[in-house]
Amino acid sequence: MSGLMARVSPGMWAWIACAAIGFSAVAVVIGQVGPDPYLDPFNVTVSEYAVADRGGVTEVAMAVMGLGSLALLAGLRAVGAPVRGLPERLLMVWSGALVVAAVIPTTPLGADMTLTAQVHRYVSVAAFVSLPVAAAVLVPRLGAHADWKPVARVVEWLALAAGFGVLAMTYVALPGERVLIGLVERLLLGAEVAVLGVLACWLVRLAWTRTHATKAVNFPTYHRFIAS
Repeated sequence: MSGLMARVSPGMWAWIACAAIGFSAVAVVIGQVGPDPYLDPFNVTVSEYAVADRGGVTEVAMAVMGLGSLALLAGLRAVGAPVRGLPERLLMVWSGALVVAAVIPTTPLGADMTLTAQVHRYVSVAAFVSLPVAAAVLVPRLGAHADWKPVARVVEWLALAAGFGVLAMTYVALPGERVLIGLVERLLLGAEVAVLGVLACWLVRLAWTRTHATKAVNFPTYHRFIAS
């Protein structure tokens, strides 16, 4: 893995992450439109929609989001972003949980809970919780880093929104008896995807700036060498 990371440029990781996150967001929206006109998106979770999605668009989107998040992590590490330690591990949990949730579906709405559905539920909870915590841990690190300070406040607000989303999701899933669980889950996922999007877009900008700065420095040196 480390050898692959060394061969791929930060800019390439950044573009892979942006493409994967963008594709996944669009694919999830498409997957919510087609499965069953009788499913209420306000009261049905994304996973339950995925079971009804015969084309498998939602599952593919989840897997691509998980892999894109790994690409984002690789790019962040390549540019020296302050993700080492707990944020890195939490981002890996998020990524792995998404892939597992895509491969192991839940049961259809109204059906009895099976073992695979329980696995899906636990990994989904791990994904929902790990990313907001990772973002919260990252905020002070980003604020103390010159390259990442401009996005620290945005990540802070999105982490706060995602944290409230986790609390709301916990309430509606337990004592709230699933009232508006679909709406709450989609708002939570929106905040979490926004965190990834902000980091990925800033990574693209940072990688592009560094590449062009390096070219600007190297060109006069090369020109003087040729002239001599």
